[in-house]
Amino acid sequence: MAARSVFLPGLFGDKVAIVTGGGTGIGKAIAGELLGLGCNVVIASRKLDRLKEAAKDLVSRISPANPSSVTALQCNIRREEEVESLVEATLKQYGRIDFLVNNGGGQFPSPTEAISAKGWNAVIETNLTGTFYCCKAVYNAWMREHGGAIVNIVAGMWNGFPGMSHTGAARAAVDNLTKSLAIEWAHSGVRINSVAPISAMVCFLLSPAASFISGETVKVDAGQSLYRSHWEVPDHNRWPEAPEGENADTLKKLLSNVPPSKL
Repeated sequence: MAARSVFLPGLFGDKVAIVTGGGTGIGKAIAGELLGLGCNVVIASRKLDRLKEAAKDLVSRISPANPSSVTALQCNIRREEEVESLVEATLKQYGRIDFLVNNGGGQFPSPTEAISAKGWNAVIETNLTGTFYCCKAVYNAWMREHGGAIVNIVAGMWNGFPGMSHTGAARAAVDNLTKSLAIEWAHSGVRINSVAPISAMVCFLLSPAASFISGETVKVDAGQSLYRSHWEVPDHNRWPEAPEGENADTLKKLLSNVPPSKL
């Protein structure tokens, strides 16, 4: 089945994008939509066999009349030299890099007290440091002189991320990195935003329709972050006693009808 999009066919004709983590899941969906819009796409991750399978599947979905192509390149984004080789290979093949989508990442569920130093560092290096390496390499090799657009994929970590504090911390840092780079690189014509995440929003932010949007993190969650929390606090009696006085009396009245698990 050909990839479908709400955007105009050919929107990204003759453009070139790198999508990290493009062999599976959201990354593959983003790569597929970009291809359908005429963009040449380089998908990258550590596992080359999976990338090649994904590339074959993605090509089978686009129209024969679509001239865009997909290239699978192995890259561990935790290693700066591999990221630089990825960028160099992309430029050698296509001669330009218009878009970068930092989707590569990884994490595992664990209580914070059980996360080892090795596990913590692996998640931080993949989700935060890898994103930094990719942004830096693409900027220095191409976008500094030619401009471009970058989208970082983050997660819904606005109210903390219990059970996966390592990725919550890393993704929150990427949100701040996005804002910092949007200011630092504006003079080069580089826009950079983050998405918590869906492929159509990524394509919108890469498109000319978003030409005045930079430094933003867009939540794609149907408004859930405004009215609902995923986290439940077990009932307990360990809240500290507030100092006696008028403020404490008022606070007790306000909280008297709130279940302990919601405090």
